[in-house]
Amino acid sequence: MDPRPDSVPASPNAPRPAATWPTIDAAKPLLFLLDAATGLEVRILEEWIEAHRPEAVDPSRVDSVRIASSRRPGPVEAAPLESALARGDDPLVVPLRVVWLAREKEGRREAGPLDLFLLGDPRDPGPLRARFVRHFAKDRCQVVVGEPAGANELRSRWREALGEDIAETMGLERFVVRQAALALDRAERRHRGGRYKIPRFLKEEILASPAFRGGLERIARELGRPIGRVQKEADRYLREIAATHSPLWIDVFARLCRSSSTRGYDHLRVDPGQIEAVRELSLRHTVVFLPTHKSNLDHPVVFRALHEQGLPPSHTAGGDNMNFFPQGPVARRAGIFFIRRTFGDNELYKFVMRSYIDFLVEKRFPLQWFIEGGRSRSGKLLPPRYGLLAYVVDSYLRGKADEVILIPVSVAYDQISEVDDYAAEQRGAPKESEGIGWLFRFLKGLGRRYGNIDLRFGDPIALSEALGQPTEALREDSLVVPKLAFEVCARINRVTPVTPISLAMLAMLGAGDRAMSLEEVHAALADLTKFVLARGLPTSEKLRFESPDEVRGTLDLLVESGVLERFDEGPEVIYSIVPGQHLAAAYYRNTMIHFLTTSAIGELALLRASEAEAGEGSRAFFDEALRLRDLLKFDFFFSEKEAFLEELRHEMSIHSVDWERRLDDPDEARDLLESIRPFVANRTLRAFFESYEIVAKRLSMLGTDAAEDEKRLVRDGLDWGAQYQRQRRIRSAESVSKTLLQNGVRLAANRGLLEAQDDADTRLRLTHELRETIRRMDALDAIGAFAEARRTGALH
Repeated sequence: MDPRPDSVPASPNAPRPAATWPTIDAAKPLLFLLDAATGLEVRILEEWIEAHRPEAVDPSRVDSVRIASSRRPGPVEAAPLESALARGDDPLVVPLRVVWLAREKEGRREAGPLDLFLLGDPRDPGPLRARFVRHFAKDRCQVVVGEPAGANELRSRWREALGEDIAETMGLERFVVRQAALALDRAERRHRGGRYKIPRFLKEEILASPAFRGGLERIARELGRPIGRVQKEADRYLREIAATHSPLWIDVFARLCRSSSTRGYDHLRVDPGQIEAVRELSLRHTVVFLPTHKSNLDHPVVFRALHEQGLPPSHTAGGDNMNFFPQGPVARRAGIFFIRRTFGDNELYKFVMRSYIDFLVEKRFPLQWFIEGGRSRSGKLLPPRYGLLAYVVDSYLRGKADEVILIPVSVAYDQISEVDDYAAEQRGAPKESEGIGWLFRFLKGLGRRYGNIDLRFGDPIALSEALGQPTEALREDSLVVPKLAFEVCARINRVTPVTPISLAMLAMLGAGDRAMSLEEVHAALADLTKFVLARGLPTSEKLRFESPDEVRGTLDLLVESGVLERFDEGPEVIYSIVPGQHLAAAYYRNTMIHFLTTSAIGELALLRASEAEAGEGSRAFFDEALRLRDLLKFDFFFSEKEAFLEELRHEMSIHSVDWERRLDDPDEARDLLESIRPFVANRTLRAFFESYEIVAKRLSMLGTDAAEDEKRLVRDGLDWGAQYQRQRRIRSAESVSKTLLQNGVRLAANRGLLEAQDDADTRLRLTHELRETIRRMDALDAIGAFAEARRTGALH
């Protein structure tokens, strides 16, 4: 009965070892603990002992005691075990259990709908079903042997685990039974597979922990409340938070996840090499999966992928808004734990939450939550939320685990069913409340095909390497968690693939409201494909845009989903973005926009250098690049200043080896700019600057008064933006976006422009800065159009 937490999630197709007699000195006395729920199981285990006992082992030295079944807990007399443990000959304690397996189908042993609704859990059969399996499907009835341990060793472990409060918290017999159950769980997983690794005594261990009890006493003193009431409230909070895994419901949830993700999508693509790397990390350490959140399908996709590969279910954080019937009870039994959106000053709730995370980290159970918190309505990665990451980092720094591995996860879709809802919310529509009606509408929306799903794992982050050995200084450093969160997001972005849909939307948005002929889209995609390939960017599949017919295939998918419209009644086939669908188009473009930002900044900085005096171009270039980085810092994840400049240098070197030397000559800087093909700044950044300008103009209307209501400022921005769009005062329809306006407000707040001003010109300076940036964007548009006309011969 090894006390170390199990971390051996077996491959789903791994061979199941046969139970064998423990290898020991034949003269050593043996005490078998029979973890049996029924008399039939007791007989099976006793028959196994007799059948497998070596001849050299004296039967008088072999004893057995029935203990409470971990599958069906019930009263079992403790006296026989107490008496057996009190013997002075230090017997080797060996736990035994009968394991009932589900039928194998398509290489998996999972419970099915028939089991759920009619027969019950095949792993816990009723009397008649158990006898039937025993006689007619013997491969589904197995005996497992847990790791043995000496009685004296168990007694020492009991004292060490429970300290001075042994008698008050747990007797030796109860402790031994629990250790036996844990050892048998580990042995059982070698039969069932690692996908059923679940905590057995989570609530009991947390509530009985001396550290937890001491924390409750401290909180009771601070709050001036009776300890009994505080304990009851802590127990209620733990039940409110904790997942209650069930192997049966894990199987049911896996089938639901498989059904929902195959209903709307053709393939879920996962790199087997990445899965094996994750498996190896799970063998040794606590792993924390941190996926992106683009769709309500994200968790089912990750759950399905891990389950099908035999990895254990993650303890996944979910907002309490998703804890509604029937989704909440099913999800909780499959590993989701629900937490409140805000804790406020509820110190007891925070303490219980921290204790729960401590338990999972210490016992090496995998965790998971969305690093962004909520779903991205814009397509690009949202700023990370720090709360749960702070709990895990704090657990590590307090020594709950020698190592914790953060695993960035990108979930990428060709298309998603919620994109129209996102576009509506970006225009100011309220978010639909979650509930049973919402769930049915979401599932109904998966009725058509949306392409493929790609699941990618970023390079893992080991806390021991990222932070070093835990110290008090690290615990007090407020930048530790934000830096880790930033690095997770950066690694997610690196592995998020460019899809044919995202590249097509990049091409179409470059034309604004203008329709493009099939030949024009083909030419634009040829240039953009070269851009992707030259930089070695990850792609979901080979980008097949060699012919107009291949381009047409991708565009027609977007016509079917209502994002594009096709006009083929003229001499040429032309495509355009459907009026009102620019935000949907931008969503798909934005899934890859992080790969374009540095290039776009380089183009605008190069234009600024070409406008500078001779000899001043280099300084103008780098000043402009850093200024743009500062403007955009609330929408994009930029590296630290020096690292960013190095990335910019690398990007520019793709265009010209001696680019930096050419900056100080305005003509050469202009020639270098005009040689770039394609421009990406006009396809990517205009909407951000126009949205920020809407906020800046609205602030200027306030004169020197404070902007006290940020939400009102965003609502006003949506109204003014809609007006500006109709007046053609802004060119990008995607500028009128709640997310972009919110980040424009954050930019203004960062510059102190929401507070009352001494001088109204302070706010006007931001407006002028943005207007000048947009002027350069217009100039890039003109240069790009001229270069394209010259290339195609349209000037003649």
